[in-house]
Amino acid sequence: MEKSTLKLTRKIQLLVDLPTKEERKEKLDKLYQWQNRCFRAANLIVSHLYVQEMIKEFFYLSDGIKYKLSDEKKDEQGILQRSRINTTYRVVSDRFKGDIPTNILSNLNRTLIASFNKNKPEYWKGERSLKNFRKDMAFPFGPECLSGLSFKTEKQVFCFRLFQIPFRTYLRKDYTDKRRLLERVIKGETKLCTSHIKLKDGKIFWLPVFEIEKEKHGLRPEVIAEASLSLEYPIVVKTANTRLTIGTKEEFLYRRLAIQAALKRAQIGATHSRSGKGAERKLKAVNKLRSAESNYVHHRIHIYSRRLIDFCIKHQAGTLILLNQEDKIGIAKEEEFVLRNWSYYELMAKIKYKAEKAGIELITD
Repeated sequence: MEKSTLKLTRKIQLLVDLPTKEERKEKLDKLYQWQNRCFRAANLIVSHLYVQEMIKEFFYLSDGIKYKLSDEKKDEQGILQRSRINTTYRVVSDRFKGDIPTNILSNLNRTLIASFNKNKPEYWKGERSLKNFRKDMAFPFGPECLSGLSFKTEKQVFCFRLFQIPFRTYLRKDYTDKRRLLERVIKGETKLCTSHIKLKDGKIFWLPVFEIEKEKHGLRPEVIAEASLSLEYPIVVKTANTRLTIGTKEEFLYRRLAIQAALKRAQIGATHSRSGKGAERKLKAVNKLRSAESNYVHHRIHIYSRRLIDFCIKHQAGTLILLNQEDKIGIAKEEEFVLRNWSYYELMAKIKYKAEKAGIELITD
């Protein structure tokens, strides 16, 4: 049976809610320590999972060696001293005990085991390599570790405590649904799931995961909308009686190429820029344009996918079919220019997410 809920992830900047700079720095250093231990633990966990799974392939071991991955207390052929899920947890908890909250290690272990089991057939065939985690990875924690979430009217911020560290949100001019989702969590209308903390350039970002009900629009599954993605027109969609072209090549591609050209000019001109504060001043224009392209593409793709789903809702189309996508993927891989500038996968991801949220069945042809 299809689930009536789905999970949304948002990105919210946090500030440590303490009065002095020294106290805030102390808590930030602790978060960086947890991030480091989490990074090391993640690489250890996937390494042990891989060895456990592939031990059967070690054909050069003696015939008398047992390799059944089960608890020896429950199975005489088992080689483990405890349950399999507990083996990797004990490895990292024994090594990092006292350096990081056990809740983080427990959620990390559970997440990596689920991911490993999902990709296990590809590991066995040699079609996928093991995940390699970076030092700046986000670390998970359960919702039970977050307490006292409330909205402070005098400061116009949300405050809470995480592992007894006080935080407040920094939403700035929020034009999204972050504020509304947090208000629903406070009222008990929306469930908060396992979330993550991300540290970047001295800033703290909270990646909360909300479980919400899918939208209900009275769609009819027998009404089919057919959409086609291409570089000429980002999206062309039609039903039995209506056709809509979403975006144009001039609007999307040419603007993107213009930003790329401006970035190249800025990189050339940076050589002659007046210094004074080192590389930061000389590369000010370059750094500004470097993120302009990705921000523009992200914004346009969000608008295109939103208009596609709104079209389906307006015409009560409960089924959305994306036509001839395999052929177009092959063309994109052969043409470097198309692959670099089409943003096909990002557009597909946004369409899939918005279709699921609206209760529309998505079929890729």
